[in-house]
Amino acid sequence: MKFTDPLLKGTLVRRYKRFLADVLLDSGEAIVAHCANSGSMLSVNTPGAEVWVSPARNPERKLRYTWEMIRIGDGLVGINTQHPNLLAAEAVAANLLPELAGYTVVRREVKYGRNSRIDLLLEADGRPPCYVEVKNVTMRRDLTAAGAAEFPDAVTVRGAKHLDELAAMKAQGYRAVMLFLAQRDDCRRFAVAGDIDPLYAAGLAKARAAGVETLCYGCRLSPFEITIDRPIPLEF
Repeated sequence: MKFTDPLLKGTLVRRYKRFLADVLLDSGEAIVAHCANSGSMLSVNTPGAEVWVSPARNPERKLRYTWEMIRIGDGLVGINTQHPNLLAAEAVAANLLPELAGYTVVRREVKYGRNSRIDLLLEADGRPPCYVEVKNVTMRRDLTAAGAAEFPDAVTVRGAKHLDELAAMKAQGYRAVMLFLAQRDDCRRFAVAGDIDPLYAAGLAKARAAGVETLCYGCRLSPFEITIDRPIPLEF
């Protein structure tokens, strides 16, 4: 996924009211950027850190910038939760995810379950449809070499609901996949943050027992593009 316009570098002053961030651009301009991330952003919300924002093309948009990335340690982390579905769709279409290769149709935001929309519905002749739920992963509380990317960074009732719905699709004879996408290039392990949301951890274990597949991939990031890079081992 290439950014339409060059990103602008700055320094994070603060994130507040969930969807707002004060940023001081390297040009000296102080801006308010849209924060497209409703989670706690634990571990990726450090005042004084280097950040990158994208300019809006719509001149009438209230907030002219969107916060895209933050530098944590030596690596960049993508915090915009609007990107993972597109990243996953592009990777599936290009056959970059071996576990999801061979599907000829990729549809996004298809209604299913209890008033929900599946992130990706993959289809191909002679194969059962594949329902793929995508979760954005940003958190890494341990920055040592042994540290893992973790999900979730806050209690997620909605995420638990999605696990139940994936299990229901599997019970109906379809393929169901939970794809964790870490917008980081510094992770070698993935773990579920059961201390933050024990119900989600239990729900994921139950979904896996019901046949829901779990995948996790990391990304390669730059101020110019984000691409899915490599599989990350999951630990339960």
